[in-house]
Amino acid sequence: MTVTVRFAPSPTGHIHIGNSRPALYNWLYAKKMGGRFILRFDDTDLERSKKEYAESIETDLRWLGISPDVIERQSDRVAAYEAAAEKLKIAGLLYPCYETPDELERRRSRQRALGRPPVYDRAGLKQTEEERAAFEAEGRKPHWRFVLPNHDGDPFQTKRTEVTWNDLCRGDQTVDLASMSDPVLIRADGTFLYTLPSIVDDIDMGVSHIIRGEDHVSNTGVQIAIFEALGATAPVFGHHNLLTTRDGEGLSKRKGALSIGSLRESGVEAMAVCSLAVLTGTSQAVEAVPSMDALVEKFDLTSVSRSSAKFDPEDLKGLNARLVHEMPYADAKDRLDEMGVGGGEAFWTAIRGNCETVNDAKGYWQIVGGPVESRIEDEDREFIAKAKELLPDGEMTLETWGAWTSALKAETGRKGRGLFMPLRRVLTGLDHGPDMKEMLPLIGRKSILDRLP
Repeated sequence: MTVTVRFAPSPTGHIHIGNSRPALYNWLYAKKMGGRFILRFDDTDLERSKKEYAESIETDLRWLGISPDVIERQSDRVAAYEAAAEKLKIAGLLYPCYETPDELERRRSRQRALGRPPVYDRAGLKQTEEERAAFEAEGRKPHWRFVLPNHDGDPFQTKRTEVTWNDLCRGDQTVDLASMSDPVLIRADGTFLYTLPSIVDDIDMGVSHIIRGEDHVSNTGVQIAIFEALGATAPVFGHHNLLTTRDGEGLSKRKGALSIGSLRESGVEAMAVCSLAVLTGTSQAVEAVPSMDALVEKFDLTSVSRSSAKFDPEDLKGLNARLVHEMPYADAKDRLDEMGVGGGEAFWTAIRGNCETVNDAKGYWQIVGGPVESRIEDEDREFIAKAKELLPDGEMTLETWGAWTSALKAETGRKGRGLFMPLRRVLTGLDHGPDMKEMLPLIGRKSILDRLP
C-alpha cells in the first residue's frame, strides 16, 4: 500500500506555528514511508475562503520545506459530495430534520434539566411524509443528519455502538456512539459541513493515513461509521497532542502573532519553526535540527506524548540562534547580498556566532564599514592614545590583535577587561560582539586609525 496523507486547511486565514504541526507531521510521515502528500483546501465556505489566504498557505508551506505532490480544492468537487449524499439518502442513512436552532436548543435544555445527555432524539427520522410536507409548506428547509449505528432497534444498521481503532500516536482507542447525536452533514441552506466532503475526498484520493490533532479523536468514531456506510475502509488514524503556549492557551490563526509569515519576516529560520513544532510534546529533546532530511530521520509518531505540547515562543530564539551559529556561508549568502552586506565568507564566519538571526549581520556590517558611535570613558583616554601609537604597521591580519594587545599590556600594565574593553568600545561602540581578532582585518587599518582619536 502506498502511504498517502493530506493536510486540509481552510483558506480563511494564515497558518501559524500550531497548525504547521499537523502539516509537518503528515509531510514527514509521507517522506519517511516513501508516500505522497496532498494539500487539500477546504474552501467550500465561499464567504470566508479567500484566494489570498490559499496563496499564503502555499507560500508558508514551501518556506517550511513542504512541497505537496498534489494540490486539491474542495470547491471543485461539489458534484462528488452531492452524489455521496444521494447515495446515503437512498440507503436511508441521511434524513431531513426541520427543527430550527432555537427549537433544538430548547430541547437540549430540557434534557439537561432532566439530567439526560443532550442527544438528538431522531424526531426527524420518525416523521411521516405528510409531516415533512407541512414543514415545507411553512417555508422551512431541512438540514440532513446521518444515522449513527448507536441505538437498539436501529432499522438501518447493526446494534454495534462502539468503534475502535489502533491510533498511530495513542494506541488502541474506543469511541461509544451511543452518547452521540446523529451528526448534521448538510446545512439547511444546502451547503456541506466539513465531515462528508472530507470523507468523500479521502476515499476518492486514496488517503491511507489521517494524522491530525487530538481534538478530532471524538469525531473519529462518527467518521469511521460514514466511511463504512459509503462502502469504504477507513484510513489509519493518528491523533497527536496540540501545540499550545506555556499557559495552555490555544493558538488561533486570527491572532496572527505566531503566523508562519510573521515569523519568516522577523528573521526566524524555517528549521527553527519545524524543529519546535515537531519535537515539542514528544519524548525527544527539542533541539535545532539543521535540515528536513535530518528531521525525517528523527521523526517518530510513537514518541508523541499524551500530555499537552506546551512551548514558549522565546524558545524559538534559542533554536534559531543555534542554527545561525552553525550556518555555512553558502546558506546565508543570498540573504546577505539582499541586505547589502558584503565581506564574504570571512565576515560571516566572524560574526555568525553573535547573531540570533541572519538579519543581525546588517548591524555588524555597519560596524565594519562605519560610521560607528565610538565610546571612550574619561579614564581610558590616555590608554586609547597609547593604543594608537602602538597599532602595528601594515595591513591588519589575524595576528594583529594579539600583537597589539601584547604591546599595550607591556606598556600600560593593563590586562583582562581593562585591556580589551576600551579597544572594543572605541572601535565598535559595543561592550560585546564578535572576536576582535577577526574584526580588525575586516575594519581595516585606515578605519581603525580614524576611530582612535
